[in-house]
Formats: sequence, C-alpha cells, structure tokens
Amino acid sequence: MTETKIYGHRGCMGTYPENTLLGFNQAIQQGVDGLEFDVHMTKDGEIVVIHDERLERTTDGKGFIKDLTLEEIKQYSAGSVFASFPNYMAEWDLERVPTLQEVLENTPPHIELNIELKTYLVEYQGIEEKVLSIVKQNGRDRNVIYSSFHLPSLLRMKRFDPTVKIAWLLNQRILHPYDYMETFQMESLHLSTKSVLANVHELKPLLQQIRVWTVNSDDEIKQLLDLHVQSIITDYPEKALFFRSERKSFV
Repeated sequence: MTETKIYGHRGCMGTYPENTLLGFNQAIQQGVDGLEFDVHMTKDGEIVVIHDERLERTTDGKGFIKDLTLEEIKQYSAGSVFASFPNYMAEWDLERVPTLQEVLENTPPHIELNIELKTYLVEYQGIEEKVLSIVKQNGRDRNVIYSSFHLPSLLRMKRFDPTVKIAWLLNQRILHPYDYMETFQMESLHLSTKSVLANVHELKPLLQQIRVWTVNSDDEIKQLLDLHVQSIITDYPEKALFFRSERKSFV
C-alpha cells in the first residue's frame, strides 16, 4: 500500500508566516512531500501566492489583490503580522508576498505542488492559462496538482492542457464521488477532514485517491494515516511526519 504523503498547508502556517518563501523553506526542511498554496492575479496580470482576496489579514497592507500592481503589493511585509508566533524573528518582517515564479524557482523539483486557484469570489480573466504558462516555463517537470472550489476553473485548465492533474476542493459530502472524478477526469478529490471522517465507509474505495485538508489534531492525523489516504494537508507538517515515521517503525 502506498505511503500517505504529507503536504505543508500554505507552507508551515501553524508556526511560520503562511504562503511565504520562509514558510515553504521551513516545510521543505522538515521533510514534506509537497506544498499546498493559493494563487491570485494582480491588477497588472502577475500571479501571486497569497490566500485571501485582500492583503489585510496576512500582510501590513490594505486592498484587493485585483486592484493592486505587483510593485505595490511588494511594498508590504508578509511576515510582520505573525509577530505573535513563538518562532518570530525580526527577519520575518522582510518577507514579501511571493510570485508563483519565485516559489517555483525556490522549490526543489522533487517537492510536489498543489496550486489552489482562488477563483470562486473574484473572476480573474485568463488566470488559468497564465498559471499553466508559468508552471510550464519554471516547473522543472515536477508533479503539480491544480485544485479549486470553482469547478469551471479546473475544467478550463483541462481544456488548455488535457494532461494536467486537477482536483476538486469540497467541504461537504457528494453522492457518487467516483462519477465526478471519471466524468471530469480528476486526478483526485480534495476533501475536508470532517467530510472524510464522517463518510469513511462510503469513501473507502477512493481513499488512496483523496487528499484531505486541513488535518491538524493528533487524532485526526493518526486516523487518516491509518486509513492510508493519498495525502494529508496540514498546518503542522513536522507533527504529521513524526506520526508517519512512528508508524513505519511499528511495521
């Protein structure tokens, strides 16, 4: 049976600034198999890695990503608002919202990437084609999975490149999940922890094709490792990696 992979959710967001090169590097040093992060498009058509549609929560700036240029966004710190974290150091203040290209250039090619397109609230014209182009030029043939809550974005990705791997993000139960996967040629479903653990029996045939988000409690991590889901996406990758290695030692 294939070993469950561990993905760092927005890097190491439980302990380091989310969606920053600092956080991604920390997750990689801890030994993750992959990174999960989010992309939006700026006013001048650049693809940036940030979770929210606005700057306020994760930077010291203000405004919608869609209304700001990359140069304007780069003026703000993506680390200073996390000063309450136990590991905080003054250098965090120098972190900036990275571009997708910067993340690709700074991530070793053996690390898998789950790129979530944040297209369900703001309609970014052309974002799918632009993301595919950047990954093609800078991805170094790594394993990349594109996910979104917005199904049309995923179908557009497939239309532009039928070989890409897509995964539908869901936080509720759907009937006949395999039918969706087969019909829309999905590589995986990305399901919330709650929806998986509440429907284990129904999902059992598909567990090795499911990535589960966001898995943070010790009990949930252990349960999902024991269920041999394809991947766990967690804010605390170091903890999940420890529990996975612990299980190996028992074999």
